[in-house]
Amino acid sequence: MPHQRTVANASSPPMTSSASTTRPLSKPWAIGAITIGSGLELYDSVVYNFFATLIGPQYFPLTDPLSQLLFSFAAFGVGYIMRPIGGLIIGAYADRVGRKPAVVLTLWLMALSAAILVLTPTYAQIGLAAPIMMTVARLLQGFAIGGEMGPASAMLLEYADEKSRGFYTSWQPFSQGLAAVFAALVALCLTNLLPPSALASWGWRVSFVIGVMVIPISVMIRSRLDETLVPAKWGESTKASHRSLMKENWRELLASVLLMIGLASAVHIVVFYLPNYGAIQLHIPLSQSIWAGFVGSIVLTLLSPLAGWLSDRIGRRKVVWWSRAAMLAMIYPAFYALNSVRSLSCLLVVAGCLAIPMAMTSASTLVLVSEVLPQRLRATGLSVSYYVAVVIFGSFSQFFSTLLIHWTNDPNAPAYYVIGCGLISLVGLAMVKETLGRRLG
Repeated sequence: MPHQRTVANASSPPMTSSASTTRPLSKPWAIGAITIGSGLELYDSVVYNFFATLIGPQYFPLTDPLSQLLFSFAAFGVGYIMRPIGGLIIGAYADRVGRKPAVVLTLWLMALSAAILVLTPTYAQIGLAAPIMMTVARLLQGFAIGGEMGPASAMLLEYADEKSRGFYTSWQPFSQGLAAVFAALVALCLTNLLPPSALASWGWRVSFVIGVMVIPISVMIRSRLDETLVPAKWGESTKASHRSLMKENWRELLASVLLMIGLASAVHIVVFYLPNYGAIQLHIPLSQSIWAGFVGSIVLTLLSPLAGWLSDRIGRRKVVWWSRAAMLAMIYPAFYALNSVRSLSCLLVVAGCLAIPMAMTSASTLVLVSEVLPQRLRATGLSVSYYVAVVIFGSFSQFFSTLLIHWTNDPNAPAYYVIGCGLISLVGLAMVKETLGRRLG
């Protein structure tokens, strides 16, 4: 079996014993395996968002269309409640036993949740059990994804040397964009190839069948990864590590949460909410408005490695600052343009433009947060800080944006939400020092 390595010699390639029966992956292939695995795991959660308007009436049979939509978005958001818990439990497992077993475990949990989504009958068929099962599936999804991001990001960072940590870590947001691109393509194919009745009754389930099928492939790929952490001794207390995280690194953890607030709100509004906003607010057919999610995801996928590379050259804080400032300056004019022009072409242009600062801030924020936390607490701290922010300000962003529009009668209300979250995140940026060139501990 491969020997584990520590961060202290992270610049050297993983060592393997001559007794190893499986040839380890080279660095490029290892990064590809982690990235593809993360993308495939996130796919199921993303594709649910694209079909939220179809799932709602079947599982939340309320007479008021607004209530149906809100409950469907709430079901999307409730899965995020489990993400900090998954991040805490599986992140601690990854910090104690290793990154590799943790990321494999999360894949199988995601496969189980997708299977529940595929097999659960509608409310008309089994009554109250239907929305309960859908909620259970979303909670299980959230737990799995919550435990995946920290170990996978830590693994990417620990494969890199001091001059390439930003570039390596950028493949985590790349994987998120990849998942959204894959989900958008599946959604576009289904919405354009199937008649509306077939899509509503069974077609949307096909997307989750695909999610179940690809998980074993990802598990097989990840099984050849080298471990990047020397496991803790069995006598060491995980609870003590959690207390250490809170006591010794409370400032870094708080700053990480604040930084992640701006990131989470931007990603969820640009990639997830805009397609539904186009269908609901602008009355663009769903089969067309989904292209907004595709465009935003493509930009995120393409620019994430560039953002990581740039952070290795000029610093993490500079990239975060300028990308956040650009988002704050662009978001209100973008929504104003959407409601003035009200066309598919305008929706796609807006999605593409907003995705540029979103992509640039995603990679740089993730590596900045990764580097301020010590190795033994990195997976746990990454997961918890990211998903605490996502639960409060990201997962329910669609729910709150829909409510804001309804309460204020202002179609531009989602812009105010992003601006508020962006300003909060700048406080977190002011709390951390530049980490470019810092030796990891």
